[in-house]
Amino acid sequence: MIQMSQAQPSIVIVDYGVGNTYSVSNAVQALGYKRLKISADEKEIMSADALVLPGVGAFATCAANLRERYLDVILQEAVHGKDKPILGICVGMQLMATQSEENGIHLGLDWIPGQVVRLAPPDGKDVPHVGWNDVESSSSSQLFARTPDWTNFYFDHSYEYVCDAKSDIVAYCDYGKPIVAAISRRNIFGVQFHPEKSQMAGLKMFRSFFNMVASC
Repeated sequence: MIQMSQAQPSIVIVDYGVGNTYSVSNAVQALGYKRLKISADEKEIMSADALVLPGVGAFATCAANLRERYLDVILQEAVHGKDKPILGICVGMQLMATQSEENGIHLGLDWIPGQVVRLAPPDGKDVPHVGWNDVESSSSSQLFARTPDWTNFYFDHSYEYVCDAKSDIVAYCDYGKPIVAAISRRNIFGVQFHPEKSQMAGLKMFRSFFNMVASC
């Protein structure tokens, strides 16, 4: 286990009916975090020190699930009204975009302006993009404080996040062309890869995020 160097923050993994919620919870628990809940409850979300927004499957379904549970409004208040740090994972990151073109045009949360578009890698690269890829991260990114540049993370996606502003991009992977691997703006963070499936590298990234939260 990676040893803790900070006090434990309270963590809520946002429960909106997606498939990787419990695998994310298991990874966070493996790091020794005890103040962890899986919840869609407004009071628990508002009282948390940190939020994690998981996500797998189709963008439209995930976005609809959020709105059906009124979580788009609750998260807007938590993240923008109360400045709570949040980490989006895979489709959880893509939901932070303005919109997605997956199976039609669907609105996102518009927290970090950009579009989610179909992957179009050069010939010889498969879609979906499944497997391990090196990630080139910004030296200033707090998400990668515990991992060296070109660390391998596990990806599984058919769509990519194209940010309006390059300043919001903190990591890329090379899949025949540069693909956004991580984004950040103030208290909002997102990763396209799956840290919960990325073994030690993923655990170190989770630790970096939660250490950052605990130090604030």
